[in-house]
Amino acid sequence: MLRRLIVIVTAAILFNSSLTLAESKKPIPPDKFPPSPLEITTPDPLLPRLPKDKQPLTLEEQQKLEPALDALNQEAGVKLQAGEQVAALEIWNRELRLRRFLGSLAEVQALSRVGAIAWNQNDSPEVQYITQRLQAIQKQAESQKTTAEIDLELWRSLGQAYQNVRSPKLALEAYNQVLLVVRQQKNPTAVVEILKTIGEIHLSWFDYRKAAPIYEELLGLATSQGERVNEVTYLQRLADIYEQTNQPQQSLNVLNKLAEIYVNENNLTEIPELKLAIASDYESLAKKDPNLLLEAFKNYQEAYTTAWQLQEYVRAGEALQKLIALYRSQGQTDAALQASQILVQTQTQAANFYGMMQAYDQIGQLYLERKEFPQALTAFKKGLELAQQLKYEEAYFTGQIEKLSKANL
Repeated sequence: MLRRLIVIVTAAILFNSSLTLAESKKPIPPDKFPPSPLEITTPDPLLPRLPKDKQPLTLEEQQKLEPALDALNQEAGVKLQAGEQVAALEIWNRELRLRRFLGSLAEVQALSRVGAIAWNQNDSPEVQYITQRLQAIQKQAESQKTTAEIDLELWRSLGQAYQNVRSPKLALEAYNQVLLVVRQQKNPTAVVEILKTIGEIHLSWFDYRKAAPIYEELLGLATSQGERVNEVTYLQRLADIYEQTNQPQQSLNVLNKLAEIYVNENNLTEIPELKLAIASDYESLAKKDPNLLLEAFKNYQEAYTTAWQLQEYVRAGEALQKLIALYRSQGQTDAALQASQILVQTQTQAANFYGMMQAYDQIGQLYLERKEFPQALTAFKKGLELAQQLKYEEAYFTGQIEKLSKANL
């Protein structure tokens, strides 16, 4: 009985102790997001005084502070090189807190510099702190500006800073503010500069649809000013954009302009590749309008002819392959066979033994379609000779030859 009483009392004590321990270890409510190190307001010994009533430092005070901040930047860089990332960012954050006393532009430029470092170091919290501070500066700038009085250098710096922390949407907002003003100022050089920056941001984030009208405008400006080099550059960029967005008609418009420029400048080396792309666009459009197939044939042939003249046999072979595939898709076996015979010669000139082997295989298949078995057998035998040299696809050609040999017995 006594033993039972002791057990009960002991259990009660343990139970009460557990309750007390559980109560003492109640989950602590999660703290809010930790405060940004850029918003610490503790007085800094580098400040000559604590600015009161938001009065900025005097010019003399700023001139004394700036070299001290440059020294902090260098110190942080040394720490980072030594592998002390946390210590480096602490120093940089101190620098950034003090940079704001040198004005918005100086602070944004410093935020941009450190933001790029933070991104490269995969420091997401630091990138977030810097982005938040940039947004605060932007908001302040928006409240103070008029369209005529916008600080273009500040907004350009904001745009670059947002790029450095990989915030394309915010960067575009900043650059569009600049673009609006330089348009109103009728400053064509600045307009082109900002448009190029905006276009590059869209492309770097694979936003081809939004990049297209930017480069169309740049193309129009270059054309109107007779800037042939820039015109070609923008046409090439648009050709890539329209290819990526699968817009063959827009692509055709651009490629034909490029082809016209190259022909006028007698720059024929670019023509084969252009003609291949043009033919491909016509082939795509022919799905809705079969009459355009003639243009596809024509441009593949021109691509081959020009490449042969330039002794670019690899490109010539590529054009012939496209042409043969198009002939076969239209049931034009005779034309495909003739082109395949020419392909053998082209691949021979290019010393492309693999291409020659494929061409003989293609010829053999075409003869099979025409029920001309002896000719098919000859083609496959030539293909086998090349396969044996390459030690590749030997079994395939041997099988084709065996099938034809048995069929003829």
